[in-house]
Order: sequence, then structure tokens, then C-alpha cells
Amino acid sequence: MDSMEPEQTPFAAVSAQTSKVSRQYQAWLDKSTPYTPYRWLGTAGLLMVFFIRIFVAQGWYIVAYSLGIYLLNLFLAFLQPKFDPSNEAVDNEMEDGAAGGLPTKQDEEFRPFIRRLPEFKFWYSATRAITIGFFCTWFSIFDVPVFWPVLVVYWLILFALTSESLPL
Repeated sequence: MDSMEPEQTPFAAVSAQTSKVSRQYQAWLDKSTPYTPYRWLGTAGLLMVFFIRIFVAQGWYIVAYSLGIYLLNLFLAFLQPKFDPSNEAVDNEMEDGAAGGLPTKQDEEFRPFIRRLPEFKFWYSATRAITIGFFCTWFSIFDVPVFWPVLVVYWLILFALTSESLPL
């Protein structure tokens, strides 16, 4: 007698292949985790290829500007603490009138510096953004005509304003 196994639908086949590729990709990312300098050197090389592409093509300045703003945002999130002690001190002062500071009681716990954006996520997001930006430079729809010095000045102003707000 024939066995009553249901045939695999095309959707299930595609889903199985997608999950297989996803698992292989995640395994590759997991294996690359301890190699921090090499990951960042690869990202820096990719960024240099992107800059060379922009320089040679003499266009896509809006893509480069958008990438610069995104990388600046990632960098600032990387530098900031996940839990800002100054905000907690202000909150505590408002609640009970006492000044915040180091732990004074036995049950209070010191929390070490934890980044708002961990290094691996910073690297992964930056590399993905640079790759997307590089592919965008191959399509003329993203080549919006702009006067690039205005974008550079605007980016520097944004950098200066956001750097002043860093809790250093």
C-alpha cells in the first residue's frame, strides 16, 4: 500500500531553504564574533571601496550623506550608556529630595558601564548599511543632484551638536 505522506508544497520547500540559509548565515556570524579587529578591518575596507566608488562616479552624494548620518547615529549609540546614572540621579532627587551618588546601602548594587549599542551590533549594522549604500550607488534613481559642500557643512554641524550632548 502507498504511504499517506503529504507532498511538500512549494511554499514549504522555499521556507525550508530560507531557514537553512538563515541558519548558515547566523553560524557564520557566530564564528566571526571573536575576530573583532578583522571584522572592523573588513568594514573599513568596505567603507574605502564605497568612498572610491563615490569619488570615481562623482555622484550619489545624498547616499553618502545618509550613510554618514546613520553611521554617526550608530557611533553615538555605541558611546552612550544603556543606563544613564545622571538621569537616574535627577529622577531620585525629584522623588525623595536626596542627592544621587555611589551606592550607600548594602542592598544597592553598582552597575558597570553597559553600552546602549553593543560592539557586535554596531559592527553588523554599520557593515550592512555600507553594503546597502554601495548597492544604491549602482542605480541612477538614488543619484539626486545636490551641492555636496552643503551636505558636508550640515553633517559637521549635526556632529558638533550631537557631540555636545554626549555625557563625557
